[in-house]
Amino acid sequence: MNAMPSRFHFPFAAAMAALMIATRFHHFGTALHLPDASMALFFLGGLWLRRHLAFVVFMALAVGLDWISVSYAGVSNFCVTPAYAFLLPAYAVLWYAGRAWSARMSATPAALAGAFAVALAAASVSFAISNGSFYWLGGRYAHPNLSEYLARLWQWGPLFVRTTFAYVAVALAGYAVLARLTRTQDEGARA
Repeated sequence: MNAMPSRFHFPFAAAMAALMIATRFHHFGTALHLPDASMALFFLGGLWLRRHLAFVVFMALAVGLDWISVSYAGVSNFCVTPAYAFLLPAYAVLWYAGRAWSARMSATPAALAGAFAVALAAASVSFAISNGSFYWLGGRYAHPNLSEYLARLWQWGPLFVRTTFAYVAVALAGYAVLARLTRTQDEGARA
């Protein structure tokens, strides 16, 4: 199973949308809420859905959820600055890194480890883009400087990347199980 069978695309996209809706309002997890899965979902979407239109749909969903959360759910608008536009390239890094790896994706340990490594690199770059644009262009810091930026990057980066890792690890494990079940069913049908 090199790619996700097309029969799973719609259920996977629907599950992705449901997870984004369920977690987008909480950047950090609590005892009652899972942390935001958006970064992982953009990587996984690129990996398995691949289509440019799907990226646009998920980007629109993220923006719509942010608008609802600020306008109606009482979430602070602190992060909504001119730098918010940089979420587009930040999420594009994730989506297109997953898309680039998708041709090599299989349920082998090497391919799964490769996907995990690509996710790590993409999540790191994505966070640097979103956090850097917020710090340097968001207008929230009176005297931005490199030292303070690096401290903030180190303070928040590992949390966001670790959260992305956790979701990606669960998805890749699920993919490996699904691939094994599919292979077993295919072998049984041929016997």
